[in-house]
Amino acid sequence: MEAISGPAIRRAAGFVEADLHCHTTASDGLLSPAEVVRLAAQCGLRAVGITDHDTIEGWGEAMAAGREHGVDVVRGIELNTDWGGVEVHILGYEMDPESRELEQRLQELRRARWLRVGAILARLAELGIPLAASEVERYVQGEAVGRPHIAQALIARGYVQSTREAFERYLGQGAPAYVPRFKIAPEEGIGLIRAAHGVPVLAHPGARRLEAAIPGWIKAGLQGIEVRHSEHGPAEEARCRELGARYNLVLTGGSDFHGEVRKPGAILGRWGVPYGVVEQIRALAGGERL
Repeated sequence: MEAISGPAIRRAAGFVEADLHCHTTASDGLLSPAEVVRLAAQCGLRAVGITDHDTIEGWGEAMAAGREHGVDVVRGIELNTDWGGVEVHILGYEMDPESRELEQRLQELRRARWLRVGAILARLAELGIPLAASEVERYVQGEAVGRPHIAQALIARGYVQSTREAFERYLGQGAPAYVPRFKIAPEEGIGLIRAAHGVPVLAHPGARRLEAAIPGWIKAGLQGIEVRHSEHGPAEEARCRELGARYNLVLTGGSDFHGEVRKPGAILGRWGVPYGVVEQIRALAGGERL
């Protein structure tokens, strides 16, 4: 477990009050929901978004920790979708945790994750790297399994020295053991979030040219775009800000924190937004279903 101290608790000066993109052990992060919230408090953040992949499991623990540490927890999720072969991530905020439709679809997505793991393990076996599913499961602390858990098993067996090496040699796109993930269309992800009275946000579009698709996604219910992000340079941030202004979208931001070992450089609180963005999201949440 990483120590919650040192450079990891440094935060950018100025307007960063809310980091709205964080992952925990409920999916592929290294810190538990409570530890992420405690770290957010140490960073001086007013709010933190818990946005695990395909699961809302971490919400309860995070909210309890938020009450303890005086941090406002924004309930979130991250969905992986596909647009003509381009991977598009959709963040959802403040959905109804009692939505049966949401939970049923998330269960299906999590089952698809395990099927993908099985296919990757088969590829690795063909490469002379046998790993059992139980070796991967050992590192899964929440409901959502992913390639980082396979990377941990590869490190434990001495096949690689780091997560980065595991992805470069075996697990990343184009590598010999890569298997495409099961993906839904962006419109379906957006609709799922809106049906649960949440606020869908286009996550870290970066340099990808998605302008042609955005009007259709807005028609499907898209309400925000992630501007500030650990993978956005000044040019990407300016472009996302312009898109947000053009389409009247809420401008969100966050570090995409997973823990330094899992995602080096994505430091909690270094990227984010003023607290007013949290208020904008909540003003939109709970609106009419599409």
